Amino acid sequence: MTWLRLAASFILLVIVLGGATWGLDTWRARQAEADYPPNGIFVDVGGQRVHMVVMGDQGPDLVLIHGASGSARDLTFALAPELAKRYRVFVPDRPGFGWSDPLPADHDTIFDQAKLLQQATLKAGARDPIVLGHSYGGSVAIAWAVTLPDTLSGLVPVSAPSQKWNSPLPLLYQITSPPLGQAIAVPLISAWTPPAIVNHEVAAVFAPQEMPKGYAQWFGPSMTLRVQTMRVNARQRADLEGEISQMIPEYPKLDLPVLSVHGDADTIVGEKIHAFPFTRQVPGAELISLPGVGHMTPQIATDAVVEAVDRVAARAKLLKDTQQNASDESTSGQMKLR
Repeated sequence: MTWLRLAASFILLVIVLGGATWGLDTWRARQAEADYPPNGIFVDVGGQRVHMVVMGDQGPDLVLIHGASGSARDLTFALAPELAKRYRVFVPDRPGFGWSDPLPADHDTIFDQAKLLQQATLKAGARDPIVLGHSYGGSVAIAWAVTLPDTLSGLVPVSAPSQKWNSPLPLLYQITSPPLGQAIAVPLISAWTPPAIVNHEVAAVFAPQEMPKGYAQWFGPSMTLRVQTMRVNARQRADLEGEISQMIPEYPKLDLPVLSVHGDADTIVGEKIHAFPFTRQVPGAELISLPGVGHMTPQIATDAVVEAVDRVAARAKLLKDTQQNASDESTSGQMKLR
């Protein structure tokens, strides 16, 4: 009967661990949501609720799309307040992040997200906006331009994946993206990962620069650690390369102002792998290459990103010459235009 007692003990341990994990997941999610409540508006698109922050009351319309593991808070830390001085800025939480509802798992591609965000920002008042996306959000922005070309005035991919790459999926996503990992690994990671490890990982994304003071407190990584958000994030990241490969043949057909911004020290989304070929593939596209800058360009090189938006706005004839000249003077000598 020893084996029966062992089996019973194992089952009891699984039940206790499962219950503790569920309880801790629930508590941490509620605490995160209490600490970081909605700070924008909600827009309903066919029953899909999209949360977004809207800043600025004059100027051309501009949409900012955040990256993986993020939320609108990422781009409202430094970039959106600067741009809001001369643009109407719409910063949505991508579906499944922040306070936006997730899309169904089988309709959550970068193309589905682009369609939803276009409809949501239009409903919020954005008309033919310039669309800027950072990191994964840059891929969504490119998907917007590829699939809905008549609904935007310009495109600014920032540290954005745009090509296939020759490296395996990071171990975390190898574990958390398959169905078994979604069911077991995600709740365990969400419940038991110490905050110190989470903060260390957030800081590491800024390498070789240091994370700006106050960023982690503003950004709220605990919101990304929620079970639902981790599941969405893992699935999206695992599917990204295949979705990008579908877009590449369409790049030569893009006919709008395009200016990419990329740090040449970015080890997460390599400039030579992504930004260089993208600039060649898109007619008339340009690239601002930032020496020594890593992946978190909107926070580390905010002025350069603002400059890119101004240049695209000028090419689209949306910005007054006086505003463009002021931007040129503020960022002169900080970048290399290719």
